[in-house]
Amino acid sequence: MFEVYRKEITWGGKLLTFETGKIARQADGAVVVSYGGTTVLCTAVGAPIAKPGIDFFPLTVNYQEKTFAAGRIPGGFFKREGRPSEKETLVSRLIDRPIRPLFHKNYKNETQIIATVLAHDMENDPDIVSMIAASAALTISGLPFMGPIGACRIGWNGKKYILNPTLEEMNNQTLDLVVAGTKEGVLMVESEASELSEEIMLGAVDYGHKEMGNVIAAIIELAEAAAKEPRPLPDEPVEKLEYIKTIKPYRKKFAKAYKEIDKSKRSKLLSEIRNDILLEFNETSDHALVSSLTKELEADIVRGNILKTKERIDGRDTNSVRPIVAEVGTLPRAHGSALFTRGETQALVVATLGTGQDEQIIDALEGEYRSKFMLHYNFPPYSVGEAGRIGSPGRREIGHGKLAWRAINPMLPTEEDFPYTVRIVSEITESNGSSSMATVCGTSLALMDAGVPIKKPVAGIAMGLIKEKKEFSVLSDILGDEDHLGDMDFKVAGTTDGITSLQMDIKITSITKEIMQIALEQAKEGRIHILNEMSKAISSSREVLADTAPKITTIKIKLEKIRDVIGPGGKVIREICETTGAKVDIEDDGTVKIAAADNESSEAALKKINDIVAEAELGVIYTGKVVKTVDFGAFVNFLGTKDGLVHISELQNARTEKTTDICKEGDIVKVKVIGFDDRGKVKLSMKRVDQETGQDIENLDHEKN
Repeated sequence: MFEVYRKEITWGGKLLTFETGKIARQADGAVVVSYGGTTVLCTAVGAPIAKPGIDFFPLTVNYQEKTFAAGRIPGGFFKREGRPSEKETLVSRLIDRPIRPLFHKNYKNETQIIATVLAHDMENDPDIVSMIAASAALTISGLPFMGPIGACRIGWNGKKYILNPTLEEMNNQTLDLVVAGTKEGVLMVESEASELSEEIMLGAVDYGHKEMGNVIAAIIELAEAAAKEPRPLPDEPVEKLEYIKTIKPYRKKFAKAYKEIDKSKRSKLLSEIRNDILLEFNETSDHALVSSLTKELEADIVRGNILKTKERIDGRDTNSVRPIVAEVGTLPRAHGSALFTRGETQALVVATLGTGQDEQIIDALEGEYRSKFMLHYNFPPYSVGEAGRIGSPGRREIGHGKLAWRAINPMLPTEEDFPYTVRIVSEITESNGSSSMATVCGTSLALMDAGVPIKKPVAGIAMGLIKEKKEFSVLSDILGDEDHLGDMDFKVAGTTDGITSLQMDIKITSITKEIMQIALEQAKEGRIHILNEMSKAISSSREVLADTAPKITTIKIKLEKIRDVIGPGGKVIREICETTGAKVDIEDDGTVKIAAADNESSEAALKKINDIVAEAELGVIYTGKVVKTVDFGAFVNFLGTKDGLVHISELQNARTEKTTDICKEGDIVKVKVIGFDDRGKVKLSMKRVDQETGQDIENLDHEKN
């Protein structure tokens, strides 16, 4: 019934297997890939024909984690997987980015890739397995995919590179780098690093590219045995030459428009020319093809001018960064804020400090964990002068936010040094160029303005590439048009001492190690320049937090005292919070965090907790209040909620007939701790203390003698 094809290789010391022909046989391509104990099913389906009028490639990639893969049942009321998690969105992008440029340029059929995690061994992350599975499914599908690609994760332990480190091993790595590419070169890089040098980062990319060669070879062998007949490559439209002749006379107009430095004016001129071109064609013309050819003409003008003259759209040379203005303290009520402007790109970034109760709880396939640092990136349509729908964040916003998160995360203080939860919101108010790198710069400024003791300021820069055959130019701080019409989006973030994040996407088949090296060196120059401009606004974190920020005090109590502070059913801790206005978090190790809006509330909560956990010390004198009198003595509340017994014989030196002859309920007295009974109850004495001065009578007697 099944015609199963299987391929196995040993890769990074673990078994990597490919199997096709048994599951999802109606898909154009379906492969089950296992690495260690992690298994992913990936399918590829392409529509038989393209919808008319489409001038883009409608590719959709969906990565989905099923909780059964880890032997878990989803949380929530419905007990089923819901909307994609942040990780699912990020991995979907991770798969999409290296495969998209490898489809034939004329292929416009709707295509969908679905990668489903079937098993997770809690050691090998499914993201790399999914990228490999997507490559294999496409390669055997018969679709016009010019792959295959390989992918791997590279770690760095300070001495050597580690291929596909496990989730546990990643805790000891200073680099988390994912690289994907073809046999010829690298197509995509995504990374987080702890201030590593350009040499180490480039070495990691090169090492990863070499290691993925075995995977690419295995996919080719699988395809030789199991691939479907390739679909015919899309023909060139018969009208193409005729359309080119009509569009070509507009070259001079486009060239003149692209000399306009101001983006708004340039966009208006370009839009008018494009509309004029469309008006030359009748309603039966292929307007999608016209738009595509128009874009090709524009790209040829911009790219040719840069390669020939080294002068860019806005008049800069290839190395220059646009003018920068950095401001902090932009919003008076915010805990920290910054406005970062670079040319026509602007980010308003706000930092908010919270407590442990504000941590983000993430229900992941690997289990539940908490995050103390959140970065949310928003890209409203007005930032590019458009009117559009406002809804939940899209894949691009989630991806850009995570890139900025990776750039900043290595520089954040430890929880012991700074026990706050931090949320960053970046509102992109203008965009012409990399808004994600503006977010990195603005976040660094906002954190310092908020008093978060980051290790060093971080800046980011986006690099571009124009490449025609052997001739190329690397561009620093690219504009939006240079991104759309160029061949590379290469983003580098870091401090003066090293890289903290690197992301690269290639729109051509691959780039060389030489180009990456030039881009990294050029990016370092730009990054240092941006950091210098940022330092004009603020160069280090403020020493005090904003008045509006919560004040967090951390103390440690004995484990056996946790129950006393919480109280039955949380009664005690709830009473502390209600009466003082503070928030109190108690961790399993006895760490108590008190967060309050002002010092008065914080000190009141701290006193109540100290009163509960404080222990009576033998021989120490306390001031207390008589709370109850009995025939055999008086009970005195002398230490927070603690009571002790003053036996009738310890009320005075003379014989006492009745307790109430010496003290009554409500009296304030001075007592000395003289011992503890078998049950730990405190024994007190009044007669051994001078009730007026509070002096220890026993010590005075010893001194006299």
